Amino acid sequence: MREIDKIIMAAREANASDIHITKGLYLLYRVKGTLVHAPMQPTPEETEEMLYGLLDEGQKKRLDEGYDIDFAIQTEDGNRQRVNVFRTQKRIAATIRLLNSYIPTLEELNLPDQLYKLAQEPRGLILVTGPTGSGKSTTLASMIEYINQTKSTHIITIEDPIEYTYVGKKALIHQRETGQDVISFASALRSALREDPDIILVGEMRDYETISAALTAAETGHLVLSTLHTTGAAQTIDRVIDACPGGSQNQIRTQLSSVIKGVITQCLMPTADGQGRIAGTEILMGTDAVCNLIRESKSHQMASVMQSGSALGMHTLNMDLMRLVSQRKITQQTAIQYTNDRRDLEQYF
Repeated sequence: MREIDKIIMAAREANASDIHITKGLYLLYRVKGTLVHAPMQPTPEETEEMLYGLLDEGQKKRLDEGYDIDFAIQTEDGNRQRVNVFRTQKRIAATIRLLNSYIPTLEELNLPDQLYKLAQEPRGLILVTGPTGSGKSTTLASMIEYINQTKSTHIITIEDPIEYTYVGKKALIHQRETGQDVISFASALRSALREDPDIILVGEMRDYETISAALTAAETGHLVLSTLHTTGAAQTIDRVIDACPGGSQNQIRTQLSSVIKGVITQCLMPTADGQGRIAGTEILMGTDAVCNLIRESKSHQMASVMQSGSALGMHTLNMDLMRLVSQRKITQQTAIQYTNDRRDLEQYF
């Protein structure tokens, strides 16, 4: 067994979510959101040999040219890991995200039932947002797996890298990895429109080209799911529009208002008993009122629409934090730490 596999398996036994390996520094695990020293501590030479051993010749060359390298690896137990290898102060380093081979259900993730309804949408755009490590990929995988189990449909995923692998049940699923199967998200999206998909999962809407192609795919009758690194529904709408050139923003605003079905923002927080983590969510649904606000560039009014739209499945992050505090699933201190509007939350308290 490779040394890296031993480290990964030990991290899984410790219930870690990530591993940080840097030549000449301590090996660290992230457990329940906190960095802790790992029991195994390789020497600087072992670290360098271990990390270079993960790369092929092309990747080594790109690393030496100053690029970060993203890929996935599978250990002997069948589990997959997402790996990012990079340089820091001329030393090689890596962050490894431990993925589950088992895709949990939305219920197991304690996510709202509204996500089941969104997964049943025949067309449009659904965005899952949140900071790095907030469980966006797992939420999307759960939604795709739910569709896989319930609908005879063609799903194309475009990922960087592929994280969860699906076994087709009712659905036909094609998973494509950027850098391996396709050049970029945008080019894969354009190709996907000629591949008769019903549903397209785009790993991340990271630039204007990808955003434009995703909106076009949603407009032409497909269900498109993607992620963004934002911390609120209103901020997500602004980020999509601001990522586009000034001359295109009005067109993007109009397109977005016509296709948006839902924005799910989530954060992962430690539970009150300290035994695990739980997701707090904010949900914005693409109602007529919301679409009008997008068209009229009034995203700052989204919070009041979400507060009054609970019958339609909407809620703000603060409403969800209050629910979790009242159910004693998280502490009041944790809620204050994770809110995106502290003054508003303190008024709730």
